[in-house]
Amino acid sequence: MKHVFEQGTDANAPVLVMFHGTGGTERDLLPLAKAVSPSSAVLSLRGNVLENGMPRFFRRLAEGVFDEEDLVFRTKEVYDFLQEAAERYQLDRSNMMAIGYSNGANIAGSLLFHYEHAFRGAILHHPMVPIRGVKLPDLAGTSVFIGAGSNDPLCTPQETEELEQLLRDAGSDVTVHWERYGHQLTGSEVEAAADWYRKRYGNS
Repeated sequence: MKHVFEQGTDANAPVLVMFHGTGGTERDLLPLAKAVSPSSAVLSLRGNVLENGMPRFFRRLAEGVFDEEDLVFRTKEVYDFLQEAAERYQLDRSNMMAIGYSNGANIAGSLLFHYEHAFRGAILHHPMVPIRGVKLPDLAGTSVFIGAGSNDPLCTPQETEELEQLLRDAGSDVTVHWERYGHQLTGSEVEAAADWYRKRYGNS
């Protein structure tokens, strides 16, 4: 997968794995990584699917309607890539933290839904429920921050609450932060995520 890797200054800090939104690239969320944990190593991915020329992490049939077969395939593709990247860059695979926005948050959520110990934790900005009808792995010890919009036209509050409950039922410690700016990612939401990160993982 196309990606950017930036070495961190603190080997013990979680490795931040970044997942962009529709139409983004592997460079879009690098400033977000610095805002959350300046000393972390960063592995930022570009989705392998194109929709009208715009990179995504998996196909969709319509807005808000996921191609579930492709989602499962691409989720494994990312999971396998993270295993390879950990070896290539000599990273601690058990110390990876996902940060994703929109489509990127959905692929990160799908990794949590499909694989035990996919991530140590996750910051999901405006995610949806990636897939229904699957048994989630044990997520005890996996903390998740969800940034949501009370007036988000793509991810309704009900969708956010359903995702929160599914993650909680699997044992995850979930924090939901609400904004009123639709689907966009705001500075105040980023600061809330950074504050959540610092409280759990230190001032790295």
